[in-house]
Amino acid sequence: MGSNTDALNHKVVSKEAMGTRLRAIRKQKGFTLKQLSAASGVALSTLSKAELGQTALSYEKFVAISLALDVDMSVMLQTGADHAPNRLNGQVLKASSLEQDEYLTDTYRHQFLFSETSGKVMTPIMATIFSRDLEEFTEYIKHPGQEFTYVLSGSIRIVFETGEAISLKRNEAAYFDSSVGHVYLSTSKAPARVLAVCTDTPNWPVRNRTST
Repeated sequence: MGSNTDALNHKVVSKEAMGTRLRAIRKQKGFTLKQLSAASGVALSTLSKAELGQTALSYEKFVAISLALDVDMSVMLQTGADHAPNRLNGQVLKASSLEQDEYLTDTYRHQFLFSETSGKVMTPIMATIFSRDLEEFTEYIKHPGQEFTYVLSGSIRIVFETGEAISLKRNEAAYFDSSVGHVYLSTSKAPARVLAVCTDTPNWPVRNRTST
């Protein structure tokens, strides 16, 4: 299985390191766990376990917590760092998937590209999909904005809370409203790898046009 070999080439961000970072940011922002739970919609028990390094946060919860704390998600991904992330400021940036840290959950392995850069409109993610059955999830994943997915290897099925599902193989892509609950499932022999790009912001408002 290629995924285990690939993982040896990357630093894995531990649940403990991420929990320590989350606790530091929460306290810096003056939130209690209870207040952060109310503001983010993430269960108090989940936040407590995350800070103790007992559970890995899903991408959806990362987004909800960062919005509640009013910090760029990149700040939460800079584990152990006290300095502010870089901002784009007219730069052209380059990244290699071979040099990105990994964050693991029970169902996915994430590499957040350009995590050291704040103020991004999009969040590009290289992900390996381990999940194969809906029963592996306790809930559908949803977050504000839109999502683009391109299959790099293997094949996947994206299942939505509406009952709709779409199957994709290598070199195929999907684009959808990420506020609709969804999960990724691998359907290939080896875990599939995808490039996902999320906007993480509410859909743009429709501008009223006035006739001239």
